[in-house]
Amino acid sequence: MKLLPNNIDTIIFDLGGVILNLDPQKTIEAFANITGLSAEQLLEHSQEPVFKQYEKGEVSSDEFRNGLKEIFHVNVKDSVLDNAWNAMLLDLPLDRLEMIGRLRPKLKTFVLSNTNEIHIAAFDEIVTQATSGKIIQDYFDTVYYSHKVGMRKPSREIFEMVVNKNGLEKSNTLFIDDTLEHIETAKKIGLHTWHLTNQDELFTVLTNG
Repeated sequence: MKLLPNNIDTIIFDLGGVILNLDPQKTIEAFANITGLSAEQLLEHSQEPVFKQYEKGEVSSDEFRNGLKEIFHVNVKDSVLDNAWNAMLLDLPLDRLEMIGRLRPKLKTFVLSNTNEIHIAAFDEIVTQATSGKIIQDYFDTVYYSHKVGMRKPSREIFEMVVNKNGLEKSNTLFIDDTLEHIETAKKIGLHTWHLTNQDELFTVLTNG
C-alpha cells in the first residue's frame, strides 16, 4: 500500500482513470461498429494528428467530427460520432469525489486532464447527476483541461504552467495519473508521483495518508 510523503501540501489529479471511471475499449468497440474497422486499424488511426490537435484546442469540435468522417470514410450524424467518442466515459463514484473534496483546505487540489470539448460536455452531465447539481470545480482549487490551456500531457510545459501559476513547491506536490508516460515527465521536473493502477487504493490511501 502506498504511503503519502509527509511533506505533501498539494495534489494534482488526472481525471479519467483516476477520478472518473474510464474504459477506452468501449469507444474502440463503438467505432468498430460504425466503421467496420478492426481494433488494430482503429488504434493505428488514433495516431492521426487531429486527435492531439483536438485535445490541445487547435481544432473545433466540428472540425474534429469532420476529421473523423474523413479518416474513417463514414457519413453519420454528429450525435452518432459523439456517442461513440463518449462511450469510454463511465460513472463517477460520489464517495470518491467527496473524499477528494474533504482534502481541502488541508491540501491544495487540482485537476490536470488531457481532454476535449465533447468529452467535457458529457463529463459535466455525469458530475451533475452524481452530485445532484454540483460541478467538478466545486471540489478542487482549480481544474485545468488541455483543450482550454492549449497544452497536453506529457509535455513539461503543462506541468510547469500549473506549478508556476499557483506558486507550488514541486517538492511538496504529488501528481496522480494512470498513464506512465505522464508520470515520467512529472517525476523529471521534480514532482512526487503516484502511478495509479488500482482506483480502489485512492480512497484508502488519501483517507489514511
